[in-house]
Amino acid sequence: MRIKLFDSELKVMDVLWKEGDLTAKRIAGILGELVGWNKNTTYTVIKKCVEKGAIERGEPNFICHALVTKEQAREYELDELIGKLYDGSSDLLFASLLERKNLPAHTLEKLKSMVGDAKETG
Repeated sequence: MRIKLFDSELKVMDVLWKEGDLTAKRIAGILGELVGWNKNTTYTVIKKCVEKGAIERGEPNFICHALVTKEQAREYELDELIGKLYDGSSDLLFASLLERKNLPAHTLEKLKSMVGDAKETG
């Protein structure tokens, strides 16, 4: 499922991804503590997510269930990033990551390992 989620919508989704199905009221309580949103703000964002098909809301008590996984959202955002900033080339994105200054040695080793694993499975 490919749905563009904005930052506010991702905050709601992140709560569901971490906590599982919750009532809209509980989501509002969590986001009130985390980011200072009031109940109406949270309900408005939940409604937008429902309209987009990212959340299913049911009874009892307006239980919210994520229809989009975190991995699907990441994949969409990464595709958008690669398309907008790297001319559609994942090679350019990867090269950019490798060229970053002060990239810790353990991160470079992890990237090398990931490339090796990708070669073996690809």
